[in-house]
Amino acid sequence: MASEKNVYRLQNLSCTSCAAKFEKNVRQISTVEDVQLNFGASKLTVAGDASILQLEEAGAFDGIKVFPEKQRIIKQHMPFWKKRENQTTIASLILLLAGYAVSTANGDNNWLSIGLFLAAILIGGFSLMKEGLTNLFKLEFDMSTLMTIAVIGAALIGDWAEGAVVVFLFSVSEALESYSIDKARNSITSLIEIAPTTAIVLRGSNEFEVDVEDLRIDDVILIKPGQKIAMDGEVIQGDSSVNQAAITGESVPVHKVLGDEVFAGTLNEEGAMQVRVTKLAEDTTIAKIIHLVEEAQAEKAPTQQFVDRFARYYTPAILIISLLIMIIPPLLMGGIWGEWFYKGLVVLVVGCPCALVISTPIAIVTAIGNAARNGVLIKGGIHLEETGQIKVVAFDKTGTLTEGRPEVTDVLTVSSLTEDEVLQQAASIEKFSQHPLASSIMRAAEKLPVGLLAVDQFQSITGKGAKAKIGEHLVHVGSPNLFKELHAMDESIEQQILTLQKQGKTVMLVWSEAGLEGIIAVADQVRKSSLKVIQKLHEMGKRTVMLTGDNQSTASAIGAQLGLTEVKAELLPDQKVEMIKSLGQYGKVAMVGDGVNDAPALATANVGIAMGGAGTDTALETADIALMADDLEKLPYTIKLSSRTKQIIVQNISIALGLKVIALLLIIPGWLTLWMAVMADMGATVIVVLNSLRLMRSKIY
Repeated sequence: MASEKNVYRLQNLSCTSCAAKFEKNVRQISTVEDVQLNFGASKLTVAGDASILQLEEAGAFDGIKVFPEKQRIIKQHMPFWKKRENQTTIASLILLLAGYAVSTANGDNNWLSIGLFLAAILIGGFSLMKEGLTNLFKLEFDMSTLMTIAVIGAALIGDWAEGAVVVFLFSVSEALESYSIDKARNSITSLIEIAPTTAIVLRGSNEFEVDVEDLRIDDVILIKPGQKIAMDGEVIQGDSSVNQAAITGESVPVHKVLGDEVFAGTLNEEGAMQVRVTKLAEDTTIAKIIHLVEEAQAEKAPTQQFVDRFARYYTPAILIISLLIMIIPPLLMGGIWGEWFYKGLVVLVVGCPCALVISTPIAIVTAIGNAARNGVLIKGGIHLEETGQIKVVAFDKTGTLTEGRPEVTDVLTVSSLTEDEVLQQAASIEKFSQHPLASSIMRAAEKLPVGLLAVDQFQSITGKGAKAKIGEHLVHVGSPNLFKELHAMDESIEQQILTLQKQGKTVMLVWSEAGLEGIIAVADQVRKSSLKVIQKLHEMGKRTVMLTGDNQSTASAIGAQLGLTEVKAELLPDQKVEMIKSLGQYGKVAMVGDGVNDAPALATANVGIAMGGAGTDTALETADIALMADDLEKLPYTIKLSSRTKQIIVQNISIALGLKVIALLLIIPGWLTLWMAVMADMGATVIVVLNSLRLMRSKIY
């Protein structure tokens, strides 16, 4: 039987090498069977039995604190100067400056200056050297080990000042890196803190405040003006404007009325509402978003996999080169041992792969967090990278490029009846029909100044229309083909119908024994945002294709209206899949659909993008990317975010390797000092992290 898995959140997890060491330490606990550590989300999953105390002991080297996943962590702000590591860094700086002042006045080898430099090393580098020496005895070579070797080496050759500078620079760089990584992780912690922890539940006429974990399906909660909604549910009383930006990225509040769905973590702006709970706390949309974002940040992108493989060989190579530099020149060329030992130390420090290893994951973490805040759920680094490389964007029509809700566009009379009377007759019959087009006629009839007529003997004619008696007359509402089966059609009427169909409209006729009464045209309206989105995609050099099961004339009309590159109509689901495969000739393909009917095509495309993920479990599960709002305008944003992330990753790798190459070249003439090597290495790490944080900007259009 598989062991129970426990999930924990971590605080103070400062670097990727620390994460790897912590995971290794936890794995060595005898009762632990398996461990998964998500560095980006600061999250630990343990299979087996381990107490929080045991886990914190495993992370004591980095001051890691462990909390159960569901426990809300209260952040306590501590002033900069009160943090112990900052106090020791400041003390180290003061002693370092004092040492330089004394050595300038009394000479380099003055016992007082040496004492001050030694004090700066011991106070500023105590935790560093304690961890470094422990790792050295275990032959574990991480940054703290390399820095400890460098400091001890500097002391052995009598360069006390350089050892003190190394300690100080390392402390400053560690503080900057830790701060920057915490900023990147805020993309997740801010999501976690969105939803309230308690809710006001109604029991009879009484109100009780309870924890959201204790709420059950069908409980009724009260949402007052200005409060955040605590749970996903359905409005059963009241109405209000709700700001859904936290979930869908929509900037404009949405008016919620009886029967509408609301999401946990969204803000009720105006009226009071009663909401019936429809999901448990762990199943709410925000809970699923948090889970999927955290899983996405743990998944390695192709670039990161390559960097990890490279680092696996790169680090041992640097260690061997460093050792050879220390030994070979003095033995074979009669070089001075101290001089070559120093150069070997410099190579060891400058060659540390910290910046390289963190170059990709920090960018991925930041970008996925940014996307989540803007209502775009990207389910992994691989999908983030591939989105920027797509050449073709294929769209479903209904509900994606169009509203998915047909509306009456034309009512034409060809008899003594007025247009309102034609619509009144059609609506009176269609009231009993279940056909999607019937609902569009009913919505149009709601605006009529008169009510509907009484009908008898209603009968549906499958796939063609319906008929019923209105007064003494048998009235039909149906397709032109049904009319042709029963009556001859005038050429002028046929021409009118053809003109409407060429505009992408579905035509229905209304007739009685007396003959044709009128024509009603219905069309699925193109989304207001579709044209702008297609234009943006064309500006970005993307090929746009519509894949639809609708008839060719309707599809062509919409394709022409939007300026699509290509239109493929009358496709069955398996034919959509074949079309996605054939479009691969142009490059990588993204498919945009509703996540339900288009599941095979979404799965076949390089990147499957589902519309309206909020509240739609299928969309969240099927697609690689979910646009949480029903908003196509997030598509160009997502593609640009992906491209920018790729650029940042390339920049990061170039910075990480470029600074090292420059530093290594400076070793040859002897220009590179130990403290400069530390600056090159830790500086590269800080630059890479800060460069990645540029992706936190919320708008990248």
